[in-house]
Amino acid sequence: MDTQAVTRHPVLDHASLGQISLVLQGGGALGAYQAGVYQALDEAGIEPDWVIGASIGAINAAIIAGNRPGQRLPRLREFWARMTHAPLTQLFAQAPVFGQTAAAAMTMFGGLPAFFRPNPWAFVGIGLTPESAGYYDTAPLEATLKDLVDPEVLGTCKPRLTVGAASVRTAEMRYFDSRDTPLTIRHVMASGALPPAFPAVRIDGELYWDGGILSNTPVECVFDDMPRRDGLVFTVNIWQPDGPEPADMAAVMSRQKDLQYASRARAQVVRQKQLHRLRHIVAELAARLPEDARNDPVLRAMAAYGCLTRMHVVRLLAPALRGEGHTKDIDFSPDGIRRRWEAGHRDTLRVLDQQPWTHPFDPLEGFILHETEHGTIVVEG
Repeated sequence: MDTQAVTRHPVLDHASLGQISLVLQGGGALGAYQAGVYQALDEAGIEPDWVIGASIGAINAAIIAGNRPGQRLPRLREFWARMTHAPLTQLFAQAPVFGQTAAAAMTMFGGLPAFFRPNPWAFVGIGLTPESAGYYDTAPLEATLKDLVDPEVLGTCKPRLTVGAASVRTAEMRYFDSRDTPLTIRHVMASGALPPAFPAVRIDGELYWDGGILSNTPVECVFDDMPRRDGLVFTVNIWQPDGPEPADMAAVMSRQKDLQYASRARAQVVRQKQLHRLRHIVAELAARLPEDARNDPVLRAMAAYGCLTRMHVVRLLAPALRGEGHTKDIDFSPDGIRRRWEAGHRDTLRVLDQQPWTHPFDPLEGFILHETEHGTIVVEG
């Protein structure tokens, strides 16, 4: 995590690319990778115009959007420095063979000092309310965020912040957006309230759980935003969409989490590519109509579905670390956090060196995907 800062020249033509967005997936301790991604962007002089997140992605996003540029990276470092096991748990984690299992068990039973602590009432099943029904109390996380997020900066909408949460009552995804309403730490807490571990958070009379339940990769709110704008979208994925067939129960649990929380991100990309191409085709066809046809109210209404905006989407994927298992999302060991942070930093520097948004593309495409592995572009178009 103490990757040495490197002064780099900006590599983006902001004026031609348009809005720069950073989309952060949920995934507990895996979110340290996202902090490394932001470090590389910061070193290159790239500050996002819009940050979107769910769960731990919402927390990282709030720290970025809730601080002035010079404080964002230091505050991210401070947050992840606090997100470590207690000293005794760290000692167990270093033990051979069963060290990581023992450390995970101690985290589940003892909590994480700056994040969550056990809620004994939940285990005995008495004295609970809708706002306290969770195996852990997240008051420590709220206190941590109050230390590290400046509410005045968070309210300026510079950058714009969007966090996703799931309505407990209606099972609908709700995106809380600083463009539309002032956001607070409570909105961020709602986005990270993963049941049954963490209790729901009430906002404006409604209870909300972790947005990752419904959409752990909240990139659709960028694609569906109105009015549409040209832009460059960095979407940071921390769960593995591909993996081997599991051969034991630990591997089954690990693969199940990957499938669940990768949240059909690839299917979203395919759908959006189709939609944006159709919008471009509609716009091109409308431009070829005779003038009298273009003035026809019915045809004008049809032509309004066309759009010539263009998005370059860079999908970063966190690598699987050697030895990680189904408890990887609660691996808050200093070594685990450091390795994930460094991987995010290293991968993003490689992407910035390649500048894939400058590569040739089909002009009919409104959505150009740049898929990466270990920071190397593997799919474009």
